[in-house]
Amino acid sequence: MYTVTVNKNSTHRIEFDKTGIRIDAESIALDIAPLREGRFHVLKGNGSYNVQVISLDAETKTAVIRVNNNNYSVEVKDQFDELLHKLGMDNLNAKKVNDIKAPMPGLVLKVLVKDGDSIKKGDNLLVLEAMKMENIIKAPADGVIKSVRVTPSDKVEKNQVLVNLA
Repeated sequence: MYTVTVNKNSTHRIEFDKTGIRIDAESIALDIAPLREGRFHVLKGNGSYNVQVISLDAETKTAVIRVNNNNYSVEVKDQFDELLHKLGMDNLNAKKVNDIKAPMPGLVLKVLVKDGDSIKKGDNLLVLEAMKMENIIKAPADGVIKSVRVTPSDKVEKNQVLVNLA
């Protein structure tokens, strides 16, 4: 049994059994033909659908799927995810990061955040020049900037703390 949330507003229960697929307890007959990697042709009743997997993140169990030129965000949870949620243990994989360190020695070109800023995973924090290349240091997790420990034109060493998170 899987719980599938589409575009964060529509939730469905999906089960696979010997006879096929059941969506919200209704048996559905599908004919699925793979075309090439990430692309499928699906027949359901009198409907014909071209399906393409745009992106897939196995770690977060999310995907973006295009069906007949319409994109859908999909989040999948299995019975184990549901059990962990019921037990209050569904955030065990969330990374707790206290410090963001320099991955290499270099020169700080730009600082893009300030103390007190809220950040999301993947946000740009600063630009570090190393070996004549500009490297953008990104947030590894959600958080709040406690303190920025560097300023533009600072030289940093590998593993030197650049930013503290609250």
